Amino acid sequence: MKASSMKYLAGEGVRNIGANRFMSLASIGVLTACLLLIGAAWLVSINANAVVGYVEDQNEAMAFVEDGTDADEILVIEEELKQIENIHEVIYVSKSQALEQQMELLEENAFLFEEFENDNPYPDSFRLKIDDLSKLSEIIEQVEDIDGIDGTSASADLAATITDIKNGISFAGMAIVGLLSLVSLVIVANTIKITVFNRRKEIGIMKLVGATDLFIRLPFLVEGLLLGLISAVVSFLLLWGGYELILGFMSGTQSSWFMMAFEQLVPFAKVAAEMLIAFLAAGMAIGGLGSMMFVGKHLKV
Repeated sequence: MKASSMKYLAGEGVRNIGANRFMSLASIGVLTACLLLIGAAWLVSINANAVVGYVEDQNEAMAFVEDGTDADEILVIEEELKQIENIHEVIYVSKSQALEQQMELLEENAFLFEEFENDNPYPDSFRLKIDDLSKLSEIIEQVEDIDGIDGTSASADLAATITDIKNGISFAGMAIVGLLSLVSLVIVANTIKITVFNRRKEIGIMKLVGATDLFIRLPFLVEGLLLGLISAVVSFLLLWGGYELILGFMSGTQSSWFMMAFEQLVPFAKVAAEMLIAFLAAGMAIGGLGSMMFVGKHLKV
């Protein structure tokens, strides 16, 4: 196809948008809203996983050493713990360190534990940082099989809850994206349908003089792509501005929980390039696909 023909067809696509301003604006508005919600769901998923990941990183299991275990045996136990898959850090806590930590937690009531300084009830132990909490039960079984380990302490329920939350966020995010993409597709298709109806006489004349199917379809494809492109840019800018406003609100909150969550949130600049590419691709794909899915049926070519 000649460059002049391509230029003409692209111009026709732009003209279609101008000729159906109301429906074009409605399509851009709905598609923008859908992409905005898709992007918001994506950001929620990213940040929720970041916060959950932070909580997951803080979750630990404790392995207690049998009384009477000497220093050399403790070193052997430590090496065996480090060999277990999904344990990414092993921290030795001596009896005296455990008592000191407990006294620090009690602050002004620390004197209650002073009598235990010469008769320390705490065992030597290891703090275990877990990579994958869904494997916690398996890890605990392996730890308890090590000679010299007297017992363990871990919250299996918390581990299961955290894993369920992460899986639920991922599933909900994919469901929302799929549903909103379908809605957007239908909206764009209806806009193209109206454009085809309004130009049915012109299209009929073009068919009579021998215009090819591709020649007739391309302006509608250009229209769909442009609707998607405009919607993608608008929704991206709105999402960026809205996200920064929310971060600004959270930064002024005094709640310790909110501050902990705020520190884990992903800066928009970190995902901006990836999100812009995704928005442009999604917007143009939905616009282009929406136009091509129904244009053949309504053109009857």
